[in-house]
Amino acid sequence: MSPRFLAISGAVTAVILLAGCSPTQATQDGDPANQAASTNQDVDLLNVSYDVSRDFYREYNALFSTAYKAKYPGSEVAVNQSHGGSSKQALSVANGLQADVVTFNQNTDMNLLVEKGLVASDWQQALPNNAVPYTSTMVLLVRTGNPKNIQDWQDLARTGVEVVMPNPKTSGTARYAFLGAYGYGLHHFKESMSMKEPLPTQTNAYIKDLLANVVTYDNGARAATTSFTQRMLGDVLITTENEAHLAVKEFAKGRVEIVYPSYSIAINNPVAVVKTVADKNGSTDAANAYLKGLWDKPAQQLMAQMYLRPSDKEVLAANKNTLPNIDTFEPVAVFGSWEQIMDTIFVDGGLYDRLARRQ
Repeated sequence: MSPRFLAISGAVTAVILLAGCSPTQATQDGDPANQAASTNQDVDLLNVSYDVSRDFYREYNALFSTAYKAKYPGSEVAVNQSHGGSSKQALSVANGLQADVVTFNQNTDMNLLVEKGLVASDWQQALPNNAVPYTSTMVLLVRTGNPKNIQDWQDLARTGVEVVMPNPKTSGTARYAFLGAYGYGLHHFKESMSMKEPLPTQTNAYIKDLLANVVTYDNGARAATTSFTQRMLGDVLITTENEAHLAVKEFAKGRVEIVYPSYSIAINNPVAVVKTVADKNGSTDAANAYLKGLWDKPAQQLMAQMYLRPSDKEVLAANKNTLPNIDTFEPVAVFGSWEQIMDTIFVDGGLYDRLARRQ
């Protein structure tokens, strides 16, 4: 796929690179003395991010570029973006994609880069709120009028309901979809989760029926949205709250509507500087400023406008009409650490594979 270039503000150009594209790299020599923040020097940043964050970061890039130029009048910053399934993106960075910053939706994707020595081990202490500027949750997107009368997670397991979701092997959003449905099952059937046999029988039976209804597994969340809204596959799309709202407002206006489940999963979206790359590119100061700016009020308000749940409680409360309270659970509180989740649920031959297997 070829790079697609998009101007985001007057003299500043942000480049959105679709997943799999090779970004234009900064031309600085990596000497800390050449950091753009301390000189009249232009800087390029590459933000490698997950699939459905592209719309928010497109807007945030313009906001940040304007603020950066006001602070350093002789400098301009161009932000390049690459989007895809969160885990696929993390693997690309681990294999050499030259990201200055990464903005994921799952901690294990960040941990991979820590293990590779690309991200500092104390990345969660480098920024507020454990380096999570906003959260989200999983909701259900249905056709206008809700012809299949889908009201909650359990309805996705009914005979005759066709489900669209991304692939949990490549997409962090898809893992949240599976865990959201499974966590609902545990809550609904009053069962508890144990990584040892026997596993919750009613929840497993319900999840097996739900997965049998999946008509397509796309590589990322935006591809799943396209399958549902443009290819017209399925009766219901499992997706993030912000992606569902964008579909209602833009992608499929008048053709879809949102169903909030009674109980869903909390999604944390961690961010970090890829220190080894930023130091080499001479972009560390700009990269740090880019991420720190996510906690500024204008950025937090932009998150709310884009249907992401800002970490600033005042901003979140001011947007309760579009970001309603919803009963959520933390995945690590129900399933154990993310390392346990990956090793027992999403590993090859794990719980997900066993339940998704079609007889």
